[in-house]
Amino acid sequence: METAYPYKIKTNPAIRRGRNISHGYARGWGLQFSDLRDRVREDPLYQEASEAAKGRSIVSEDNRMNIFLIMRYHLIEIPFGHIVEFGSYKGGQAIFMSYVARELFPGVKVYALDTFKGMPTTDSNIDIHRAGNFDDVDFDELRMFCRERELDNLELIQGLFEDTAPKVLPDVKSVCLAHIDCDIKSACTFSYDVVKPYMTIGGYYIFDDANVSSCLGATEAVEEILYQRDHLFCEQVFPHFVFRHKLDDRQGY
Repeated sequence: METAYPYKIKTNPAIRRGRNISHGYARGWGLQFSDLRDRVREDPLYQEASEAAKGRSIVSEDNRMNIFLIMRYHLIEIPFGHIVEFGSYKGGQAIFMSYVARELFPGVKVYALDTFKGMPTTDSNIDIHRAGNFDDVDFDELRMFCRERELDNLELIQGLFEDTAPKVLPDVKSVCLAHIDCDIKSACTFSYDVVKPYMTIGGYYIFDDANVSSCLGATEAVEEILYQRDHLFCEQVFPHFVFRHKLDDRQGY
C-alpha cells in the first residue's frame, strides 16, 4: 500500500460537528463498500502486526483494519499521545497496536488494561454478559510472549479499571487513542469518563462493541454519555463507533 492515503472523499466542510467527514467516509465507506480491505491486507506492517496477534484476539478484521488506518494515516495529524486500551482479553489487539506503534511512533506506548481474569460484575437489566465471561486467559504466558518479542512499548495493566486507570493515567499524561473494547455499560461509561481528561485535541475514542447485537449495555453507554450528555457526533458507525475529542470546525484534522 502506498504511503499516500488510499481513499479521499470530498466533502465540504471537512470538519462538521466535531468529526472529520472526509476521513470518516474514506475509512468506513472504503472498508464496507470498496476494495480498501484488500489494500490494507497488502501492507507489510499490517501483515506483521496481524501475525503477531493471531489467535489472541476476537476483534473483527474490519475493526482491526480501521484502527490500523487511524494509526497509520491520522495519529500523525494530532498532538502527541499514548494509546490506552480498556478491555484486552488475551492481548491480541494490544499486541497488534504495539507492533504498529513501534514502527510508526517511537516513544508512544500502548497501555492494555484488563482484569485478565474475565468480566467483572455486570448489570442484568441491560448487559447480556455475566461476571467471569472471557476468563480463559493465561496472563503469565501473555507477559512472556510480549517479553520474548521485545514489546517494550506495551504495558499490561492487570486489575479492575476502577483500581488501575486512576493510578496509571496521571503517569501516561496524554492519550491520542482510547480503544474501549468493553461489552458492558459500566465498563464503557467508566473507561470514557476516566480517559477523557487526558485526551489530546482531536484524539480518537473507539468503541469496539457498542454496535454489536450482544452489547446493548455498551450501546446505551454511548447513547447516554456521548450523545445525550456530551453532545458528540460520531465520525464512523462502521465498522465500529469512532468519536473525536474536542475537534471543531477551525481545526484541519
